[in-house]
Amino acid sequence: MNVRRHHISAAALAAVTALGLGTLTACSSDSAAAGNTDKFDVVASFYPMAFLAEQIGGEHVSVTSLTEPGQEPHDLEISAKQTAQLQESDAALYLKGLQPTVDEAVGQSEVKTKIDAATLTSLEEHGTEAGGHADEHAEEGHADEHAEEGHADEHAEEGHSEEEHAEEEHAAEDEHGHEHEGGKDPHIWLDPVKYAEVAEGVGKAFEKADPDHAADYKKNTAALVEKLNELDTTFKTGLKDKKTDVFITTHSAFGYLAERYGLTEESISGLDPESEPSGARVKELEKMAKADGVTTVFYETLVSDKTAKTLAGDAGLKTDVLDPLEGITDKSRGDDYFQVMEANLKALQAALGAK
Repeated sequence: MNVRRHHISAAALAAVTALGLGTLTACSSDSAAAGNTDKFDVVASFYPMAFLAEQIGGEHVSVTSLTEPGQEPHDLEISAKQTAQLQESDAALYLKGLQPTVDEAVGQSEVKTKIDAATLTSLEEHGTEAGGHADEHAEEGHADEHAEEGHADEHAEEGHSEEEHAEEEHAAEDEHGHEHEGGKDPHIWLDPVKYAEVAEGVGKAFEKADPDHAADYKKNTAALVEKLNELDTTFKTGLKDKKTDVFITTHSAFGYLAERYGLTEESISGLDPESEPSGARVKELEKMAKADGVTTVFYETLVSDKTAKTLAGDAGLKTDVLDPLEGITDKSRGDDYFQVMEANLKALQAALGAK
């Protein structure tokens, strides 16, 4: 897929839709537009949701993604054309709390089937900036070091009061919509087990909404869940023997993955990929990297690598890509979810010294 411009005119978008380039899958006919096909028309909020719809729906669905390839999903502003597509579709598949404009559009639409992936598995809270791993470091004997830096808890990391910290978090949520309601981490698709739970829920919703093809949806869902379970086993085996459990990322997208495989994610900027880290946070990460044997600072394809490279340069570390899979572009290390996740595993194995 080619990276497309962030902004696109209504005329251009209409032309794209008419040509069928707005759809993500060969399941759609070349001239299909969302809501105007003889198939089960699904509008998905962004890539992880579109991938589920494609895999489960197979030949019976026409899938359109509201987020263009290469566009940071949290920045999405829905156009009038997309709103119309949503209205005409049979189902909307989204992750509430990740993209506020999508939540609003789906809530106001009359689409028959609304599937919120956040309700199909359990969401958890993960740390805002430090990854919430102060306790883990205390167990490893680093509590005193962090205390000396004045980072005994999440709020102290920024050097602000709890009230200021809460205000900043709230502002970040309003601006970027990156954190789910209640402070829950929305990045459930990066844990194959949780993603499989969502897949099962989506499959059941498709069966109910389009009963004529229920048997195929059930079969496709089972096949997808099996592949996700195999991916889970591959991660468990691949990360079993390693020199360190700690990895550094630009933002906290990998909390579920880390928790699933016994790792510790330390993020530079927390759940918001656009926020700037404090000087104290950077110094803490440099000290932590040395203590924990960290070799690599990970950045991602859709966000600037400047902060990661600055930290890596100052600390004498390498940089590499760990893809949060919010979209597939020509820069992605793979053409679909499974290929990119396998590339992520290889990157983690190299960084953690896995055998």
